[in-house]
Amino acid sequence: MCGIVGAASHQHIVEVLVEGLRRLEYRGYDSCGFAVINGDDAKHVIERARTTARVSELAEQGKDFKGTLGIAHTRWATHGKPDTQNAHPHISNELIAVVHNGIIENYEVLRTELKAAGYAFESETDTEVIAHLIHQQYVAGGQKSIADAVKAVLPKLHGAYAIGVIAQDNPSTLVGARVGSPLVIAMGEQENFLASDALALAGRAHSMMYLEEGDVAILKADSVEVVDQSGKLVEREHKPMPTQADSVDLGPYQHYMQKEIFEQPRAIGDTLANIVSFGPELFGANSDEWQAFDQILILACGTSYYSACVAKYWLEDIASIPTQVEIASEYRYRTTVPNPKALVVVVSQSGETADTLAALRHAKELGHRYTLAICNVASSAMVRETLWHFLTKAGAEIGVASTKAFTTQLLALYLLAVSLAKRSGKISPEKEKELLRELRHLPKALHAVLALEPQIIAWSDLFSKCENALFLGRGLHYPIALEGALKLKEISYIHAEAYPAGELKHGPLALVTDKMPVVTVAPNDVLLEKLKSNLQEVKARGGKLYVFADQDTEIVNSDGINVIRLPEHYGNLSPILHVVPLQLLAYHAACARGTDVDKPRNLAKSVTVE
Repeated sequence: MCGIVGAASHQHIVEVLVEGLRRLEYRGYDSCGFAVINGDDAKHVIERARTTARVSELAEQGKDFKGTLGIAHTRWATHGKPDTQNAHPHISNELIAVVHNGIIENYEVLRTELKAAGYAFESETDTEVIAHLIHQQYVAGGQKSIADAVKAVLPKLHGAYAIGVIAQDNPSTLVGARVGSPLVIAMGEQENFLASDALALAGRAHSMMYLEEGDVAILKADSVEVVDQSGKLVEREHKPMPTQADSVDLGPYQHYMQKEIFEQPRAIGDTLANIVSFGPELFGANSDEWQAFDQILILACGTSYYSACVAKYWLEDIASIPTQVEIASEYRYRTTVPNPKALVVVVSQSGETADTLAALRHAKELGHRYTLAICNVASSAMVRETLWHFLTKAGAEIGVASTKAFTTQLLALYLLAVSLAKRSGKISPEKEKELLRELRHLPKALHAVLALEPQIIAWSDLFSKCENALFLGRGLHYPIALEGALKLKEISYIHAEAYPAGELKHGPLALVTDKMPVVTVAPNDVLLEKLKSNLQEVKARGGKLYVFADQDTEIVNSDGINVIRLPEHYGNLSPILHVVPLQLLAYHAACARGTDVDKPRNLAKSVTVE
């Protein structure tokens, strides 16, 4: 979603702003811009650059700008089409400039009021409302304090937001505020910053702090003040700043997505590092608390939701614990029956997914005490707001379509399932050692699956010419079929649907022709023979099957059936292996179609608005 960077310094900061935006490109965006004020210039008008191209174009556009105070933004469009006019920052009457991440739900009412007060709107955004409101308040207060103007406006805004604000006649002060959307304050040497993500400022500042709900931060080059929502001056915990940004070098790969697919053996290995047994300590829990819950509720969105769907099979099969999986964006908008003895698990790569965070908070309001975050970012809101957590070690994931984050989530959820099985005495010491050996072998097994890439490339040319595809799986691998279909949709823009293979006769068979490929996940499990019958149903109707089968399934290439064999069957861990060829198929189909693989249209990496 949108990314924010702001700086107050004694030095010119255009390069800092642009570099911060470059590091936030991973969030997805369709326009970008910055605004700066040069306090050394008596006129110091707000200078602004905006573009619907990449950040590199913005850097070129603003190369002659000078400024010691500034704000910058990458925009993922919500209100208003993605064009330059709607790009941030927004300026009110050449006096106030604002950048904003989030959604102002009551912007239409506010817009009407502001128009009646004489304000003209140049954009279709909800953000311009904020700029005009602050201008109105600032002028009414005699232009004495931009911070006071911001604080006065915030109660009028309904929704989620993180904002950065500067005023043309106050070239030393940057104001930030947040409700719902994350905002980091970073402290440097005679300069201070704000950003949506610490990654934007790694190596530039020496320490940082996270603003809490309702906080307003007042930044100058030599000072930082934080005021809470009650108006009281507060101190927030300082943390060391990363010394450098995570590596974003592509190396030998064509796209970040390809790189991240091939990083999965390393990511799995890193996530497993130092794990010598299963149990509550993996999640930061003690033994007594670990006994307190008797069912599981998992909340997640998108790809994370599909990892949760796999986990339901594991938790009920391995641990015999009742498990419910909910799409986070739906959960809090329906009446539920809370169980105080349920463990609420939230799954998110970023730990800032707005819908999942809101669902977590709703669950806690309903009385759910036991909460666990599975997340890839240690400093995220989700980790801070749950009782327990498990951190995956996927590393920075730049491509919008999640790959290594998904497989490490699966691993974390598997560890949870086995740990709960051990809790109930279902895992003997000998079995525990066997399961740990299987886990240690996972990176090697993944390398063997990745070696199938040349065969998958051979399929991708055909897929690139299709407009529709069907994905089939059964049991534990049905969510993997869902994830495969999602990947194809996300980056190739080919319409794809996934079904449990046993549901073919209940409608999807009507879609089967020789022009719609049918991708099938075919592990050697208890449902294999049933799946083979489903394949014959497709073949009999002229469908073209593309099957990812385990070595020992006895599914062979024949007329209408194309088979790629995975090197080995991996039991309960099979979903982690079977999703990888589906990722590769989507990736190479997208490459063949010439799409923007890492930044697919209309999508964002971190969904920080509802």
